[in-house]
Amino acid sequence: MARFATFRFCLDPTGEQEIMLRRHAGAARFGFNQCLRLVKDAVDGMRRGETVGKVPWSGFDLINAFNRWKRSGEAGRVMVAAGDGTVTVQVTGLSWRGEVCQQVFEEAVVDLGRGLSAYTASRTGGRRGRRVGFPRFKSKRHAPLSFRIRNRTSATGRASIRVGEQAPRTVTLPGIGVLKVRQDTRRLRRMLAKGRAKVVSATVSHRAGRWSVSLTCEAADLHDARRHQPMTSAGWVGVDRGLSTFVAAARADGTPVLRVDGWPRPARTEMARQRRLARDVTRKQRGSRNRAKAAARLGRHHAHTAAVRHRFLHQVCNRLVNTHDRLAIETLTISGMLANRRLAAAVADAAWGELARLLTYKQQWRGGQLALVDRWYPSTKTCSACRTVGPAMPLHQRMFTCQTCGYQADRDHNAAVNLAIWAEQHHAQVRDLPAGGPVTNTRRGEGTGPRTRAGETSPDDAGTAPTPPGVRRGRPRRALSHHSTKW
Repeated sequence: MARFATFRFCLDPTGEQEIMLRRHAGAARFGFNQCLRLVKDAVDGMRRGETVGKVPWSGFDLINAFNRWKRSGEAGRVMVAAGDGTVTVQVTGLSWRGEVCQQVFEEAVVDLGRGLSAYTASRTGGRRGRRVGFPRFKSKRHAPLSFRIRNRTSATGRASIRVGEQAPRTVTLPGIGVLKVRQDTRRLRRMLAKGRAKVVSATVSHRAGRWSVSLTCEAADLHDARRHQPMTSAGWVGVDRGLSTFVAAARADGTPVLRVDGWPRPARTEMARQRRLARDVTRKQRGSRNRAKAAARLGRHHAHTAAVRHRFLHQVCNRLVNTHDRLAIETLTISGMLANRRLAAAVADAAWGELARLLTYKQQWRGGQLALVDRWYPSTKTCSACRTVGPAMPLHQRMFTCQTCGYQADRDHNAAVNLAIWAEQHHAQVRDLPAGGPVTNTRRGEGTGPRTRAGETSPDDAGTAPTPPGVRRGRPRRALSHHSTKW
């Protein structure tokens, strides 16, 4: 088992099964909110100077805290009156906890632990990107319905999550039963029967009026016939992303590979219908059933737009990955482009970031290579024939003309050729897909000494040299305990 794959199926539940699904989703929301309440109460008590012990922060500690709470009197108790008139308090705990699968509570609590860890790492500098805030309570009205169940195997070898047990298009979940699905499960059933896949967990969610189940599987590598073979003569293929031409791919010698001009533009195409549906929502009275129905219609429209975009991105990525083992794309600053009010809608509709993500894992599955070109590389205004860097080109200028050699070509094709040339010149900095970072020639030897070859990193440069006694390397990091966290 070397990779993770997700199979998503649309569910077709009965009325009783939909009640069970909503009950499990509500239990997941309840477990998340209750554990968050326990964390906040412990922190508030610590601020007031009370003795609260250890604040539950990790997923393991939160699970233990929730298990203690659900059996205590705070979760539930009843007053029992005897025949002699005496009244006693009987602790029942969370009385309805047996009506749902217990894994729903555990997985929701684990998600809260991840949120708390991300919050701590963001405040201490251990997490890059935008600052992560403290977790908030999930609303019963606005939070999406979703829960997750792990796959467990009994002593007899029977899995709790089964596919195609009673009928080909069915999925069996613990605590819920056999659910019908609308898609064909043949591919997954064959992989499970041959031992090439193992179901890890199942995530059930409700989006745009539909229930769906996502089965996360630990699958084996693709067959050798589906993986890329070493092709040293073909060379690199540069992939240029744009708005007029969605994708232009070409080799370093100028050979065109792929060009996608008429992309669907789902958001712009359906904008008139979206505005009409949005007006219908605003014209309805708040809190009324008609407003809820109008909002549901608008949600289904957004889901349809996203599905059209996602299907198109998969088609383009498959055409590139299935035929080429070495691709080069440029790292675009998409968040900066979205700040341009003239191009923000078109850039968001193109979903360039999602395209790069799909290319990354699809190339990894097939054993290919993906080069990330520096975003400051002037691929558009550089002549692919004489390598002369010209002035900046406005967006309306679709033809590139070199002022030095007179070379003329489509600007997207010229940029794709330059990306392929950059990848051939910097093939040592190709991204290592399994490791998630660039390949570096770092020497990990013991002790200090001169470099053995030109261009090789010494232990001093890499930071692997032994530290002299009494000397501290790097910036000291302030320890942050769970009790000293402030927000």
